[in-house]
Amino acid sequence: ITAETSRVQASARLVAELDVFAGLATAAEHQGYVRPTLHALDAPRVLQFKGSRHPVIERIDFGEPFVPNDLELDGNSWRIMLITGPNMAGKSTYMRQIALNVLMAQIGSFVPADVAELSLSDRIFTRVGASDNLSLGQSTFMLEMNEAAAILHNATEHSLVILDEIGRGTSTFDGISIAWAIVEHLYQLGALTLCATHYHELTKLAETLPRIRNYTVSVAEENDNVIFLHRIVPGMATRSYGVHVAQLAGLPRDIITRAWEVLSNLEQGSINASFSEQPSLAIPSASN
Repeated sequence: ITAETSRVQASARLVAELDVFAGLATAAEHQGYVRPTLHALDAPRVLQFKGSRHPVIERIDFGEPFVPNDLELDGNSWRIMLITGPNMAGKSTYMRQIALNVLMAQIGSFVPADVAELSLSDRIFTRVGASDNLSLGQSTFMLEMNEAAAILHNATEHSLVILDEIGRGTSTFDGISIAWAIVEHLYQLGALTLCATHYHELTKLAETLPRIRNYTVSVAEENDNVIFLHRIVPGMATRSYGVHVAQLAGLPRDIITRAWEVLSNLEQGSINASFSEQPSLAIPSASN
């Protein structure tokens, strides 16, 4: 056996590859995947999906069907998709499923979509989630900036970049300024980019940079209720519905009521009114 070790290991590698291919084929057959059309790395950049789905989330029973979405990026016509919309509406799911579809296509798998056509990407860069690394002295914002720096130093015009809420974790003006400059840089670089943000000011970039387009996640409002339709459509959001989500999460009713009051004053441009109208708070004595 020792003398034939190399043959045994070679056979094991082949069996492992067959196992991977068989697993991908079984998933494609049972879950309705489609064969993607791939273009060479040096071909004109294109990223097109019709009926794209998330290969994991669509298999989880949330009590409602998964909503497929389309995407069409063309490096010559438009290369950056700015996505605004409510919390919990599906922006992150949408961007991650696109990245997963690209990754699956490039490893030789069929993909969860009705139609898939894409040029090869040299790398997929993602900046998602909120976490810290306190053992290395890195705050949430510092870790985010480190990851953003790695993307900006290494991405090329052939890369796919996924940015989810870039610039959060600092003051509003600082965050907007950083996110604005990053989007402009990626625009000049030419990397195909999906960027989700609650900084609605960024939608103004589409007015001056022709290869940026605004998309949003559609919602329906019924009385005081918000229904997330999970459909990506052209346009821009004007609200993030954060208080609605806080209410869904179960924050106490008096906090939600007060949040609506403060939000109304802030939207009218009066932060002083929010402070002047705040309810008196009972401060416990030292003996308590």
